[in-house]
Amino acid sequence: MTALLEPAEMTEADARTIAGGTAGSVLMERAGTAVADAAARWPYPTRIGILCGPGNNGGDGFVAARILAQRGFKVRLALLGSLSALRGDAATAAGRWRGPVESARDIDFAGFDLIIDALYGAGLTRDLDGEARALVERMAASGRPVIAVDLPSGLDGRTGQVRGAAARAVETVTFFRRKPGHLLLPGRLLCGRVRVADIGIPDTVLDAIAPKAAVNDAQEWGAVFPVPAAEGHKYRRGHAVVVSGGPWTAGAARLAARGALRAGAGLVTVACPQSAHAIHASSYSALMARPMEAPSDLARLLEDPRFTAVAVGPGLGIGPETGALMEAACGPGRAVVADADALTAYRDAPDALAAILARAQSAVITPHDGEFARLFGEDPAVAAAPSKLERARAAARRVGAVVVLKGADTVVAAPDGRATIAENAPPYLATAGAGDVLAGIACGLLAQGMPAFEAASAAVWVHGEAAREAGPGLIADDLPEALPAVYGRLFAELASSR
Repeated sequence: MTALLEPAEMTEADARTIAGGTAGSVLMERAGTAVADAAARWPYPTRIGILCGPGNNGGDGFVAARILAQRGFKVRLALLGSLSALRGDAATAAGRWRGPVESARDIDFAGFDLIIDALYGAGLTRDLDGEARALVERMAASGRPVIAVDLPSGLDGRTGQVRGAAARAVETVTFFRRKPGHLLLPGRLLCGRVRVADIGIPDTVLDAIAPKAAVNDAQEWGAVFPVPAAEGHKYRRGHAVVVSGGPWTAGAARLAARGALRAGAGLVTVACPQSAHAIHASSYSALMARPMEAPSDLARLLEDPRFTAVAVGPGLGIGPETGALMEAACGPGRAVVADADALTAYRDAPDALAAILARAQSAVITPHDGEFARLFGEDPAVAAAPSKLERARAAARRVGAVVVLKGADTVVAAPDGRATIAENAPPYLATAGAGDVLAGIACGLLAQGMPAFEAASAAVWVHGEAAREAGPGLIADDLPEALPAVYGRLFAELASSR
């Protein structure tokens, strides 16, 4: 259930199901029934207003109206447009409705306790305007709770962006699989609780559609997540290196190093200037610290093939030396995580960054929006992308590395188009140093041999779960300490599925 379908892919899923022998009218009947079931959970006698649009979304609304009326609910139906303009399955559904059809233009929302928004679904491809926009704006201003069919009308199912206007729903009923717009901001905030209804589309259609976006969940990466084995030892769990700046910014590297340790790396070394050596050597007993006064020192340290992953960036500063440290970190046989200052050092130079990252065995970059804009601000392909998901994909193709575009809806994208969207990050995760811990977790997973896309996605997920475990008031230092509880639950889940 983790696959996300873009509107065009959902249209293909419908078409393949119909071609397989299930009539479109049957799919519509099931969809409308699911909507009616959601509304019927409200206490009787809720007065329900159903707004139907001119397409199949409106057809779902006609079905829901008929079923709710049969169940004894007080239902009024309003249509945007004319009955004569309805076509296909929507016209059939409208023909089975025996009640009056009011004009949506004249509808008074004060007469409703609940609104079903069946105007437009995920396939909206233009901004709402004119009568449609005015209607949605009145619905939004009415103060009445809304159940949205597929997506709140005016919300783009592909991008999560508002196309002109949209009313916030308390609940959204969608079909077969969620759409990116259900998870990407601001769409997620407008959808309320999202229910996915089974309307009889077989899972086998996904084999032909081959969607490349998914909800970030253990189903997407659990099969390759490194679970310690009884016969294992620390050297089999990899050796991560975190590159640190001087004493004034050593905290960022310490957070990353602690994240790598808690993520399961067998050994973690901090490479740091002599001025910061005592800070790191005395911070965590499990950490090792090695002096590094120049990029050449890091290069010599990493000649040892036992170092399997390197994190570069937290607290380094953005001088020329940071770029040189990146060059030293990227080499064959090693995975690299580039974060924070390591990315800003290549501002407006994604090709230069790509050339450096290509030298590594695998690479992950972890920008927040500001770092992303500085790095890719002049890239026309990224600028033209219509959504956060597509921006991350375009950036991943440009640098040839996995991109973690952070935020409440963090997107992880691979150069081949695969992507995950996170939905488990609580708002209190937005705190100083949290990104450093994320970079460390990703480095720790890479050190253990996890593939880059899966490691980055897993790091984002466990980072969010650690924040939920720590709870409100968390600071970044709490995140590594919350990982054992998260790992305990995750390992139990993976044990039951392997």
